[in-house]
Amino acid sequence: MIKKTILYIINIFALFFLITYESSGSYNTINLSNNDSIGVNNKRLLIVSCGKAIGITGSMIILDQMWYSNYPRSSFQFHNDMPDWKQMDKFGHTTTAYHISLASYELFKWTGLNNRKSALYGSITSTLFMTSIEVLDGFSEQWGFSWGDQAANMIGSGVFYAQQLAWEEQKVKFRYSFSPSGLDTYRPELLGSTTMENFIKDYNGMTFWLSSNINLLIPSKEIAPPWLNIAIGYSANGMLGSIENPTEHNGKTLPEMKRYRQYFLAPDIDFTMINTNSRILDNIFKLIDFSKFPSPAIEYNEKYGWSFHLIYY
Repeated sequence: MIKKTILYIINIFALFFLITYESSGSYNTINLSNNDSIGVNNKRLLIVSCGKAIGITGSMIILDQMWYSNYPRSSFQFHNDMPDWKQMDKFGHTTTAYHISLASYELFKWTGLNNRKSALYGSITSTLFMTSIEVLDGFSEQWGFSWGDQAANMIGSGVFYAQQLAWEEQKVKFRYSFSPSGLDTYRPELLGSTTMENFIKDYNGMTFWLSSNINLLIPSKEIAPPWLNIAIGYSANGMLGSIENPTEHNGKTLPEMKRYRQYFLAPDIDFTMINTNSRILDNIFKLIDFSKFPSPAIEYNEKYGWSFHLIYY
């Protein structure tokens, strides 16, 4: 997941730059007879299209040289990793694909394309990007093409596209949060040796969320402000290995611990639904939209049962 997360962050900051640049741009429009797009800015469309093509191609070259070249190559192979990490990595794939679709959608909307085309091109961009990485995995002896990963990728981009087509907005959002698990001290090379590495490698500290406005649950009346969400979270803990925990590492005995799943229910804030009258603040809120807001939470897990967190992140 580390390679996907790094490239996703780069994509998000590119989104921020281009959206902010809008204030200084000017429109050279074309009007299409079928009204698919009203006022497409050719210059911006060229920038986004070329940028996406160069970005995806360049990313694959960089990944191939800086990541996969460090591992033995192989003929194309498949690998079933569905049992790994209690499926936390699959939630990671889904969330990443969803937000790449969303970020790409915003870029295409910035060019003047309408909602339908922007959503379609955004989802296609995400699918191409994520599939390219799976193909590189397929030619690596270390991994292999994972149909589970590919399915998760398709779910992420598909959920984005379906919502944008049906509602022209994202009523249900995938989000991510992280808090240090402390388990990295046992296997830092696998779970990360720094806070930044923990953030993208330690599945024990990650939580993936589905967040939606409370009013969606009771569509007949508005009982909450549009920015107040309710979120359902999934996580797992006690994992010192992908499928099972080793008993020792580097000559040291590792503690026995139970691998268990965690489920959460918590309030959330959708900052993109807050009217700020500030272009810069709106763009910042879009940047942090992938992150779950820290809040009280109810947890149920397979080891301890029910518990309450005053603040969970």
